[in-house]
Amino acid sequence: MPPTGPLTGIRVLEVGHILAGPYGGMLLADLGADVIKIEPLAGDLSRQVGSQRVDEHNVYFASLNRNKRSVHIDLTSTLGQAELGELATTAHALLVNLRPSAIRRLGLDYESLHRFNPKIVCVAVTGYGLEGPAAEWPAFDYVIQAMAGVADMTGEPDGPPTLAGYSAVDNSSGIMAALGLVAKVLEGKGGQVDVSLFDVMLSQLNYKAATYLNGGGAPSRQPLGAHAFYVPAQLFATASGYVALFVTHDEFWRRLCGEIERPEWADDPRFATMHARSEHRDELLDALAARLTQATAQEWVERLRPLGIAVGAVVGLGDALDGELVRSRGMVVSVDTADGPLQMVGSPIRFNDARPEYRVPPRLHEHTEELLAPPATETGHAS
Repeated sequence: MPPTGPLTGIRVLEVGHILAGPYGGMLLADLGADVIKIEPLAGDLSRQVGSQRVDEHNVYFASLNRNKRSVHIDLTSTLGQAELGELATTAHALLVNLRPSAIRRLGLDYESLHRFNPKIVCVAVTGYGLEGPAAEWPAFDYVIQAMAGVADMTGEPDGPPTLAGYSAVDNSSGIMAALGLVAKVLEGKGGQVDVSLFDVMLSQLNYKAATYLNGGGAPSRQPLGAHAFYVPAQLFATASGYVALFVTHDEFWRRLCGEIERPEWADDPRFATMHARSEHRDELLDALAARLTQATAQEWVERLRPLGIAVGAVVGLGDALDGELVRSRGMVVSVDTADGPLQMVGSPIRFNDARPEYRVPPRLHEHTEELLAPPATETGHAS
């Protein structure tokens, strides 16, 4: 079944592995692009991550590669380079995440491919950029979190630096790569797009970086992940569980004070304004933390959310996926396999006139014969 969606008719070649590139490619495929995944003989390394499978589909791989087609091309061979060129003539873009030297050696940049198609867009996702003294440094998500300052600003003030509990850098870079790809394809000129994991992470530190760059000092850690500017805006312990509470302007503060039965705090000059609450952070948080321990996280959610206050109980991933909000949003999707349903988190992008269609991830080299001819040789592709 051909893909459908706003990117129907756009063909993207993907030479991706593990996460950043494949996630960007999947976002495009969910939107209707025909994403052709070019894999080596052993396939994307993520096909080997973990042992959980449904109908021989590796669950890790499936979560990043649905809606795509898979071909085998030996990019190190003369025939493989010819096959890459053949696909490039019909493609709008190529998305790759490898080191710069490998990208150039395998002919996966605009300089190599424009002779086949001057309008092709080549998007390179690398650790530190295609050029520069750090271009060849090895990079992974956790390393970038360390080097961009994220780990240092995360965690308790008296504890060690902390990494995010998921691949924040890789996922963000995949999104940026997809955005850059679509923008350049829309321009219609072709060319090279350079997306660095390091640059992406720095860009997401926006206001924290701007504060430092304009004389405000480096960010410091706050207990329970407290916000640098807004107070109260952090996690709080309750009689059972933790709750995230985020109060921005003064009207929400007044509503909070009334509901927690501390109305006098609303007009207390130490707390009445956003600036005052920030200036008297420690006093306010000590008093509020003591009050919030007198009911459970769920009780506070039920009392405060109807007042328009941003609040949520801390839950595990399983509770979130099994919860009513996920069901109401239809965020868990299922595709049929011979071994039963294969479940994944669906696309976060919604349109008023269509829903994404979901197809199983491709089996290794499944579409080679369909997309490439002549048949395989020792130096070419193999099924």
